[in-house]
Amino acid sequence: MLTSQKKECWFVVGSQHLYGDEALKQVKADAQKITDALNESGLLPYPIILQELAVSADQITQLMKEVNYRDEVIGVMTWMHTFSPAKMWIRGTSLLQKPLLHLVTQYYENIPWDTIDMDYMNLHQSAHGDREYGYINARLNKQNQIVAGHWSKQEVKQQIADWMDVAAAYHESFHIKVARFGDNMRHVAVTEGDKIEAQIQLGWTVDYFGIGDLVNYVNAVEEAEVDALFAEYLTLYDVDYGSYSAEEWEQSVKVQARYEIAIKRFLDEGGYNAFTTNFEDLHGMKQLPGLAVQRLMAKGYGFAGEGDWKTAALDRLLKVMSHHQSTGFMEDYTYEMTSGQEAVLQSHMLEVDPALAHTKPVIVVSPLGIGNREDPARLVFDGKAGEGVVVSIADFGTHFKWLIQEVEAFEPQEAAPHLPVARVLWKIKPNFQDGVKAWIKHGGGHHTVVSLNLTVDQIVHFAKLVNAEYVVL
Repeated sequence: MLTSQKKECWFVVGSQHLYGDEALKQVKADAQKITDALNESGLLPYPIILQELAVSADQITQLMKEVNYRDEVIGVMTWMHTFSPAKMWIRGTSLLQKPLLHLVTQYYENIPWDTIDMDYMNLHQSAHGDREYGYINARLNKQNQIVAGHWSKQEVKQQIADWMDVAAAYHESFHIKVARFGDNMRHVAVTEGDKIEAQIQLGWTVDYFGIGDLVNYVNAVEEAEVDALFAEYLTLYDVDYGSYSAEEWEQSVKVQARYEIAIKRFLDEGGYNAFTTNFEDLHGMKQLPGLAVQRLMAKGYGFAGEGDWKTAALDRLLKVMSHHQSTGFMEDYTYEMTSGQEAVLQSHMLEVDPALAHTKPVIVVSPLGIGNREDPARLVFDGKAGEGVVVSIADFGTHFKWLIQEVEAFEPQEAAPHLPVARVLWKIKPNFQDGVKAWIKHGGGHHTVVSLNLTVDQIVHFAKLVNAEYVVL
């Protein structure tokens, strides 16, 4: 996957001077033990860095300013070990521009009934402090996440990890740059959108390039580079010559190898981590990029076809959030409507992400009925099974709407010997009829990003962070 700078989360523990120095030393010691245990659990994707205790308004304000300034800090996790008067938090929390997690926990899991006294009560009063702190976050309308439970429990650590992934994606969202090779497919409505609003609300930069800009890079690729990448293909994938001679097949595949090298070079030099192509704009290209695009998606670049920059950026975003696990660009293609077996066949002309592959991909060359170019090579495979979430972004002119739906992907049971593209099958929740009708009623597009790694809650939390309208279908 595309690499990015190191990331960490700051842990800020609230208290106050009222309880005395000895109590504060104990608060800090308890917080350090929790920090160490969470970091050593192996469940968190990013390290937690404990900060000085939050005991004054000036200190909290300065700390939140520092969070905003430090690029490696993706968010703040807070815990109220004792009662921490929330007026101290107003200015700092108001200034905070990064995700916030309120950890509702306590150092000890059980109440020590045999020994509990007021000293214990004063020191371990998270239940008291949580209400005070939670009130001010609600009053400030902070879209913070709340995780409740003892810090030692597996489910609590998993929820913290899920939030960290959303926080990392929020951070990376402002670094997403989409290169559009050509414009949108003509006459298509759903792929249009307001690029200025996307940059304001989501941080996405979207730039247009004529296809000739890419062709110059294609023509500059050396034959030795193509040969080396082609040899790599043969070690990674199965091959199917079909009706082509070995020479014809190799020639077609090497065109895609040249495209992969050229597109990657173009993107890297410009700092782009997502891109689009359009089969209606291929002047100077022998084929529509297929295998090349699939390979780049497998490396972590976001993509969508027909110039759909919104979905390309969303693809990159969810790849970051999911650590590029079982997440990729999709398109609704064909319905299975047999009673009791209702499903949707997901595919594309060529560009289905190998991150979703269950079977070993096979390099196939086959005609493409659109684009009026040579027969392109692509990877063909069957998609994997799993519970997942599918997401689309629609532009309604006045605002973006995020459409979110749960799906259950399953492995195809029947062969499709004449289908020369990869396929993913899923069932829509809660059921086919209600799920399809709701998606269409709310304006959901045919281009989506699916993830068998992320949850609905994570997508909803991100939508809240960027103040976007969303609907869970």
